[in-house]
Amino acid sequence: MEKRQQMKDSLQLCIDRHKDELHSLSLDIWSRPELAGNETHAHDRLVRFFSQDQTWTVESHYKLPTAFRASWGTVGGGEGQQQPGLNVGFLCEYDALPGIGHACGHNLIAEVGAAAALGLKAALENQTDLPEPVKITVLGTPAEENIGGKNQLIKAGAFADIDLVFMAHPAQQDASFLPCVAINEVSVKYHGKASHASAYPWEGVNALDAAVLAYNNLSALRQQLKPEWRLHGIIKHGGEKPNIIPAYTELEFYLRTPLVKDLCDLKAKAEACFRAAAVATGCQVEIIYPTDCYDSILPNATLANLYENNGKALGIQFPEQPANFSGSTDFGNVSFIVPGIHPFFYICTDAFNHTEEYTEAAGAEKAQLFTLRTAKALAMTAVDVVCCPVLLRQVREDFRLAKLKHE
Repeated sequence: MEKRQQMKDSLQLCIDRHKDELHSLSLDIWSRPELAGNETHAHDRLVRFFSQDQTWTVESHYKLPTAFRASWGTVGGGEGQQQPGLNVGFLCEYDALPGIGHACGHNLIAEVGAAAALGLKAALENQTDLPEPVKITVLGTPAEENIGGKNQLIKAGAFADIDLVFMAHPAQQDASFLPCVAINEVSVKYHGKASHASAYPWEGVNALDAAVLAYNNLSALRQQLKPEWRLHGIIKHGGEKPNIIPAYTELEFYLRTPLVKDLCDLKAKAEACFRAAAVATGCQVEIIYPTDCYDSILPNATLANLYENNGKALGIQFPEQPANFSGSTDFGNVSFIVPGIHPFFYICTDAFNHTEEYTEAAGAEKAQLFTLRTAKALAMTAVDVVCCPVLLRQVREDFRLAKLKHE
């Protein structure tokens, strides 16, 4: 235990030494917000950050145009004897929201991932008697807010050699786990027929009427949904001019349930509402699911307990968790293939995510104490697991049992 504490002390000192660089990294990403899949500046900035230390092997544009991978350490033994080893992953996000920038604090997620990786590297350097060789991998995972970059990276094999995965997300409080929900995005397109809205309205087929009916159908449906189910959306396109019967309209909705298996029921109900509106107006309808669903996050009790213990040692307080939390993330999909943890952290604001006030808070200097404290707690949790085979076995068993429970 004494050795493990020394490693934790060294990683804290490392993160403190690099605090100005880390703040600069976060602020640079925050000041240049980029939408999902277009995070070229953030990608380049993170690649430069890791490339300045030549002990990191950095791959830019890794499997996706704005993803990257930075690796340190060797998984394997000497003299040609390849050992299994342990590959510990840290994830960075860095996409922003349309119109309001980094209102979900993804610049801070990137900072946490980078800081935790630097800290763990400092703790592991010159350690010659670890239970097994350790490698650190940092993955830049773009497009969480839209197309699900982590899902695409999973399909591309980016997580195939990673054994544990860590990231943390800013929120209204500190929590080792919050029950994020599964989500599916649906795009609905109505095709009607244009006509002069005053002179020949009977010649038209009104696609806007279909969109409005569908929206109202879903509003009525909410009365019969389970309390933890959610559906919400917008009319993205409603027509061209008031004197033209709209020939085309489009809606975008998100459907959310606690478990992926519940999404099938909600999708069936929502699709009935969309199709009924088409029948009522005589329009043709397209129902498109443009991205894979985001799964709920698989909990890992051992990692959560370790994170809380390390967090408390750093002064983090963990209030009682809310009964329901309706956020969604593509980390959920990662959590079903690799044991991991996705805690949430307070950044010194009472504002809610996805608001202009939260954008301001994500770029404020006062968020730094909380952000770097979270990075230390993540890296300290990684130290516990890589130093103790018993804990690693418990983490893997929690993962196995949680997957069985959710099947």
